[in-house]
Amino acid sequence: MSPKSKLILGTRGSPLALAQAHMVRRLLAASLARPEDSIEVLVLKTSGDRIQDRPLSEVGGKGLFTRELDEALEDGRIDLAVHSMKDVPTRLPDFMALAAVLPREDVRDRLLGAASIAGLAPGARVGTSSLRRGAQMKAARPDLVIVPFRGNVETRLAKLERGEADATLLAAAGLNRLGMGHVGTPVPVDVLLPAPAQGAVGVTVRADDTPLRAAVAVLDHAPTAICVAAERAFLAALDGSCRTPIAGWARLGADGGRLTFSGQVLTPDGAHDVAGERVGSPADAAAIGADLAADLKARGGPAITALFG
Repeated sequence: MSPKSKLILGTRGSPLALAQAHMVRRLLAASLARPEDSIEVLVLKTSGDRIQDRPLSEVGGKGLFTRELDEALEDGRIDLAVHSMKDVPTRLPDFMALAAVLPREDVRDRLLGAASIAGLAPGARVGTSSLRRGAQMKAARPDLVIVPFRGNVETRLAKLERGEADATLLAAAGLNRLGMGHVGTPVPVDVLLPAPAQGAVGVTVRADDTPLRAAVAVLDHAPTAICVAAERAFLAALDGSCRTPIAGWARLGADGGRLTFSGQVLTPDGAHDVAGERVGSPADAAAIGADLAADLKARGGPAITALFG
């Protein structure tokens, strides 16, 4: 059974979100052997887009960039939604299914304003709304001053140009998808471990829409989905939110037979952190992520333990 002839794809309205939505539209139309205009792109403004004057950690954390899309999916205004996977809460509503995770882009962060973290001037102001990036930068350079930096890529670049900060960090994946891969300097993952699911794009559908779920599943990239599953299990086991600086990165060996997962939890000021690594079978991806989460909680010490109540 084929999906209905006219599909409505929901997305946020930022240039990056639209680039990702149109990428999914092209791929799905090609897979279904349909014209692209048989899939309408509907832009919805999320709470995360509307609230720009406060850190996400103060106004609800994860879910702020997905809630309105989830509601539109549930009530039938859209048939599928496209998300940056790092914005997607680890527990999905029962009515919804994650139908596909697309091939992952570069997981690294890119530094703008200096050639390296060491090259930042003493006391430099680093603009970021990410607790993870702020904590990692403070851990590397306690002298740095972290200043709030909300908005899409273009907004943050404009703020940097106006001198509201001396430097900022942006996801390499987003810059690449916007055709801006030349901007900034990539920071090695052993210096700044990325956010769980960074660089991955996911597509959600209603769980009971069997024809569309099957059609979208054709787009799923198994290696990426396996790695993202480990990272999201790690986050879920830590009960991670935008209020806790958490980093996690899974990767498969060249032959696909081994999964290596690295995780880190920090205090927001970067003064304390705990990190570790696990290696195992890709079939055990979720268990590997959860196991490392338990280990980091056990080894974290009072400052880290306090983050989890």
